[in-house]
Amino acid sequence: MKNWIELLSEFKQKQQPIALVTVTKCYGSTPCILGSRMIITEGKDVFGTIGGGKLEFLAIEQASKALHENKIIESGYTLGPEFEQCCGGKVDFIIEPMNQSPELFLFGAGHIGQEIVKLLVGTPFKVSLIDSRPQWFDEKNIDKSVNQCEVSEIDFKTFRDVVRWGRSCYVLVLTHNHAIDFDIISMALKEDTKFLGLIGSKTKKVRFNNMLINEMNIEEGMSNVVCPIGLTIGGDTPKEIAISVVAQLLQIHYNK
Repeated sequence: MKNWIELLSEFKQKQQPIALVTVTKCYGSTPCILGSRMIITEGKDVFGTIGGGKLEFLAIEQASKALHENKIIESGYTLGPEFEQCCGGKVDFIIEPMNQSPELFLFGAGHIGQEIVKLLVGTPFKVSLIDSRPQWFDEKNIDKSVNQCEVSEIDFKTFRDVVRWGRSCYVLVLTHNHAIDFDIISMALKEDTKFLGLIGSKTKKVRFNNMLINEMNIEEGMSNVVCPIGLTIGGDTPKEIAISVVAQLLQIHYNK
């Protein structure tokens, strides 16, 4: 089998979510040794072993939970009769979900969009700032950690292809054009996202809701779209709105 560094590197390159199980302590007689490792994928494919049997089965179940909740889990089991083992040892292990960093795809590099990406620098979020206006990013002071993407209004497929859809995907829509906003929302509702947010008023939400149902045959309408975006903390300047939106994104990410 390939070594752990090679395996982890391959999964990272593919951006495939996995859970790494590492034995941190062994007491008494156990079927594994300190430092034993095992990788579990979302489909419960297993690489490596921490000893097999019921211990490993329960570790795989815990790994699935860690992946689903995207949080580290510490666990341990005493290998007594309930494990159909009589060795009486105890195993502690830690489960670390990997390759599930939240990714924000922000459509609209206007004043608020630029303030949002500034605030997200240094947080867990990987950020892509997307705009369809030609040369819009020229002379803009955007942090180097932010992926700047220019898409084409002529070929709308470029809007969809720039997003890495999935459970770690956050999408914010705040372009310069309401028609583009609507097209992005109707497209994103057909994809897998963790969060889909639209800037705008309650009136805009109602209008988009009716259009989604009546024109796009999307029965749920805007029920899966957060609009307006941001926590209700007050302030209406671009920076203050950005602070409320970033606070909302972090709140969702940390399950608070």
